[in-house]
Amino acid sequence: MSEPGRESDTAPVRPGEDLDWPRVEAHLRTELPELTGAFSVLQFPHGSANLTYQLRFGDTTLVLRRPPFGRIAPGAHDMGREYTVLSRLGAVYPRAPRALMLCTDHEIVGADFLLVEYRSGVVVWDAVPASMAEVPQAGRRIGLAVVDALADLHRVVPQDCGLGDLGRPDGFLERQVRGWRKRWDLAATPDADPYAAGLGESLAATLPSSGAPAVLHNDFKIDNCQFAPAEPDEVVSVFDWDMATLGDPLVDLGTLLNYWPDPEYGDAGALAVLELSSLGLPGRDELIERYAVRSRVAVDDVDWYEAYGCFKTAVILQQLYARYVRGETSDERMAARGDHIAVLVERGLARLRAPRSAA
Repeated sequence: MSEPGRESDTAPVRPGEDLDWPRVEAHLRTELPELTGAFSVLQFPHGSANLTYQLRFGDTTLVLRRPPFGRIAPGAHDMGREYTVLSRLGAVYPRAPRALMLCTDHEIVGADFLLVEYRSGVVVWDAVPASMAEVPQAGRRIGLAVVDALADLHRVVPQDCGLGDLGRPDGFLERQVRGWRKRWDLAATPDADPYAAGLGESLAATLPSSGAPAVLHNDFKIDNCQFAPAEPDEVVSVFDWDMATLGDPLVDLGTLLNYWPDPEYGDAGALAVLELSSLGLPGRDELIERYAVRSRVAVDDVDWYEAYGCFKTAVILQQLYARYVRGETSDERMAARGDHIAVLVERGLARLRAPRSAA
């Protein structure tokens, strides 16, 4: 079943997720005196972690992002990192919205927050958008546009946009697996999946060799992409850059694949509620081949990277579920996040047993 309200990307702020809006308004009017007109707030309610709001000052619309309430995993929800990326990347990758300011004064909203330009458009959730309903093969074209946007990101030369020092590519995969394995232990609850830690250990024991580093989004998926209405062939914006870094580009491909519908597992895992298999998306093999041709990145060991994507997503879901268990969120959707972990772990272990070669 899909979540209510998918037809609208904004909604009134959820109970318990309001910020001190008079203080936010006063601070932004001081820092950005060009903002005039009446102030109002809505929330982008469909995300699962960072809190994201639509702010209006008269005819000007902006986006405010801050980390979720409660305990934060080490290195997660890094607004400073997102600001760095979005203040530079757009010069060479126009799909990246422009960051306008970073506030590190926790007196304003209780944490760092980021202000980003607002872009209008449509996000694909649980159905082909109404504006594309009459477009032939809209779902397949949406899927190909998503993988094209990823391939184009990985062709960016980091030094061309001031991001050459965004991360440490040497030893990247080993650090990532070790870090997500540690985060699993920190988020584990008494009812946590008993095989997840083993998937993390298996990944650590079978690390592939990385190719040339690229700018990574690090959570690339279909609902982090935005389209112009009635235009399924081009992603116009990509959102949620707080985990961006430099590293092995196949990490992004593996992440995308773990979210993709699978003939064996169906609509399983983190995006199961969206029932993406109903969209008519292209299959896994076509996705991989399209990426390889457009990005010019070799896709050897793609199964390992998908298994890694499954493990990382399982950890993120466990963190969301643990936050609900600890009473750190009022978002009732988080109570069910743990339900999707077992199938992700099973899928990841199956990928590690598959032949280590391009699909």
